[in-house]
Amino acid sequence: MSDDRSAPYAPASFRASDPPPARPRRPIARRLLGWIGKALLGFVIVTVLWVLLYRFVPPPITLTMAGDMLGGHSVTKKWMPLSDIDPDMPRAAIAGEDGRFCTHHGFDFSAMANAAYRNAQGGRIRGGSTISQQTAKNAFLFQGGGYVRKALEAYFTVLIEALWGKRRIMEVYLNIAETGIGTYGVEAGSIRYFGHGAARLSPSEAGRIAAILPLPKKRAAKAPKGFTRRHGNTIARRVGVVRNDRLDGCLG
Repeated sequence: MSDDRSAPYAPASFRASDPPPARPRRPIARRLLGWIGKALLGFVIVTVLWVLLYRFVPPPITLTMAGDMLGGHSVTKKWMPLSDIDPDMPRAAIAGEDGRFCTHHGFDFSAMANAAYRNAQGGRIRGGSTISQQTAKNAFLFQGGGYVRKALEAYFTVLIEALWGKRRIMEVYLNIAETGIGTYGVEAGSIRYFGHGAARLSPSEAGRIAAILPLPKKRAAKAPKGFTRRHGNTIARRVGVVRNDRLDGCLG
């Protein structure tokens, strides 16, 4: 009887000629979470780079402008550095839209609460959005929408506050805000309504432009009437307060 000790017996599960056992597949839930995580990471990277680009480059077009074009309207706009815009224009924007612009970090919660309280009382609907929030919406998003758009607006508001700073936020706001049907920015709006550029706006003219910013398609700065005229005059008077109280100090 032969005793071959040179070739010991190997169980079938350990034979070298057999393929390695298949790796167990991850559960569908784990794979789905992985895909979602990668999508979110990609979204963050793309949006941060987008916001960083607009810190140095004027936004070439917005979704609101694109909507005007698709609706058959021409778009008139002309970028103007904040240093060339009459200082009374950003002061008027602060007076009319966001008195705490230089002190908040993108959100004015007291203004939101006050707007909600007044809206609950009835009458004219008021908004509590800051200039930072409006800039985020105008530059990166679309008008209207529900909670998803509001959530994205808050996200982009945090980004521009962190990556741009107040001066750039105001500069972009005054250049892409709608100032009339098919008209964007205070330079184009000033030429449209007053026949001259935004470099030499009077407090009254700046106040009128600021008064139409919330509803530019329904209000006009030239020969305004009713609420628009009263509101514009009120803003014009507040321009001096903004200047004297240094409420525009973050723009210096």
